[in-house]
Amino acid sequence: MIQSSLTGLTQRSAIRLLLAAMLSASAHSQGLVTAAQVDGPTVAEPAAQAPGQAIATPEAVFANARSLAQHGHYDEAVAALTAIQSQVPSPKGLWRELGSTYYTKGDYASAIPALLKAQQEDPSDKEVVQLTGLSYYLAGKPPEAIPYLEKVQSWYPRANVDATYILGICYIQAKQYEQAREAFARMFDVPKDSAASYLFTARMLKRQEYDPVAEEYALKAVAADPKLPLAHFLLGELYLYKSRIPESIAQFEAELALNPAHAPTLYELADAYSRVQKYDDAERLLQRSIWLDATSTGPFILLGKVLQKKGEPVLAIRALTRAVTMDPNNPITHHLLGTAYRDLGKTEEAERELKRALQLQSGPDAVKP
Repeated sequence: MIQSSLTGLTQRSAIRLLLAAMLSASAHSQGLVTAAQVDGPTVAEPAAQAPGQAIATPEAVFANARSLAQHGHYDEAVAALTAIQSQVPSPKGLWRELGSTYYTKGDYASAIPALLKAQQEDPSDKEVVQLTGLSYYLAGKPPEAIPYLEKVQSWYPRANVDATYILGICYIQAKQYEQAREAFARMFDVPKDSAASYLFTARMLKRQEYDPVAEEYALKAVAADPKLPLAHFLLGELYLYKSRIPESIAQFEAELALNPAHAPTLYELADAYSRVQKYDDAERLLQRSIWLDATSTGPFILLGKVLQKKGEPVLAIRALTRAVTMDPNNPITHHLLGTAYRDLGKTEEAERELKRALQLQSGPDAVKP
């Protein structure tokens, strides 16, 4: 039973690590610990069958395949399992092991049919049901994943936040937005018809680039609770992205009225002001944003750009130099720094920074130490 949280399930490496840990625990509980599990990097390869030697039991083959998979030898693990596939009757649990191995390998298209056969063999195997749903999701088939992940939710309604998140994303990709809202409400422990549930769903919709629906749900959140923190901020982000500047300014100002110490709102509002050439207002807001949070490069970069527009290249260089110190591999910062040096007539420094910007834009292989 998968009880632990699958942190970052959309990242293949995290899923592999979790499943490897699960299989390792399973092998220990059955007394099937291999030499690789005990001794570290040494991996037990499938042994050649000597004449007259007893045939390896399916359990031993399974344990060896798990050990191989845990050490990244996925093809060898699959080969070890398929080698006993022709036995009659087929060893019980073979499809489960084969599906799990394909899953850890990241071959979700091959994992699905094996896991479906494993379900036919044991419909009560909850791990297999969950892996089937995750395999469909990771194979780019969210509608097919939904029934399996819904079963997981009915079994463990509060046990796995990440499974709830993935189910919600599947609903979004299947355009079942109301079901997604219920899933996210459950995930964040808020009433399903609350303003917060609409806000959480709007945020997830924006992340999945469903911007028109995200706007709709954010507006519903504001209508349900005009003082809900970050609802106006989200609308401001959406409007700024669409270059609907007056609307974005209104939303960011509404957010600041509720949350005056929110540094990201100050930064985003400054960005909006800079686009309508209100540079003094933008500079003032950026200074406040930096005072509240000096860990982000965005405000320093935008401040450098604003100061350049105001004709203050010396101050712009100070802000941009700070941004370079924080993130030396951002080509935009080096480009702005180069133009600021050029405005001061410092040709050598300008050429150095502009060259660095071009190197970074060309990719890491082109960057010289």
